[in-house]
Amino acid sequence: MPLFLPHFNLQKFNTLAVPALAQYFVSIKTDDELRDALAFARTENLPLLLLGGGSNIVLRADFCGLVVQIKSQGKEVVNENDEFVWLKVAAGENWHQLVEYSLDNALYGLENLSLIPGSVGAAPIQNIGAYGVEIKELVTELSALNIRSGLSVNFTNESCQFGYRDSIFKQSLKDQYVITAVTFRLRKQPQLNLTYPALRAALADIVETEITPQHVSAAVIDIRQTKLPDPAIIPNVGSFFKNPIIDKLQFEALKEANPAIVAYPAATNWVKLAAAWLIDQAGWRGRVEGGAAVHTQQALVLTNPDKLSGAVVLELATLIQQSVFERFGVMLEMEPRIYP
Repeated sequence: MPLFLPHFNLQKFNTLAVPALAQYFVSIKTDDELRDALAFARTENLPLLLLGGGSNIVLRADFCGLVVQIKSQGKEVVNENDEFVWLKVAAGENWHQLVEYSLDNALYGLENLSLIPGSVGAAPIQNIGAYGVEIKELVTELSALNIRSGLSVNFTNESCQFGYRDSIFKQSLKDQYVITAVTFRLRKQPQLNLTYPALRAALADIVETEITPQHVSAAVIDIRQTKLPDPAIIPNVGSFFKNPIIDKLQFEALKEANPAIVAYPAATNWVKLAAAWLIDQAGWRGRVEGGAAVHTQQALVLTNPDKLSGAVVLELATLIQQSVFERFGVMLEMEPRIYP
């Protein structure tokens, strides 16, 4: 039986360093411990907060329920052919350490996703992506426990219903399952994705035929460290807003009024706007409100340098949303989960 700790301070367990208390906290390493934790929550009628690396949550206030930290570990090759290796990874594994492991073992595909904070189990929920790659391209299936029944269920890639920073676990199955393991199909031979302009620019000094996945990973790390603050030094959750997707008609009107607007094709008749550009143009980069701040190098990142309440950060986020909507008619959507 895992140890349930009452009145537990979560400040060291969320990358915004918010000093919120959990009514109960438990750290689990196995599926059986997870089932025990879920049973405890059901018996005590406690709301659940599932915690990986704590890099995609904002604790608005104390959490009156059970916080379950997923710390399961393990990697296993479950299938292999001449071209691919299927690697099953426990949900509690650190994401960036998985990327490093894959490169050390000549398994390719994750390199563009280097240095993204968080855990493996949280990654599919958000369909994390960076520098031209999303994990929906690499996940073949995942295992999860049903929170109510404790039964294990497998989800195929298709049944996860991945979208832009989205999945079924943020939509119709929100708060119904705990992901316990994820299986990735990784290549034995590199097939580099250099479509992202900043990544191509960072690798411009290397002959393209000589670029390796290790080069790509190093370039991504360098770009991220240049643009994004280290949460261990300046508390943050990375990108706070999604890049909004609008239809082409709305985009053409915006572009006429703002010729320098930054945007990318999304799908037929849809355009993805750079949220950082919108926030910057609305005058928010580098501003401080109530102790929370917009990062000077990347307007998508809100920071909590004084380790204040999550409500302070959310107040700043709301002001930014209102300002961008008034200026451009576009409503930004917050990316992290908000509790309670």
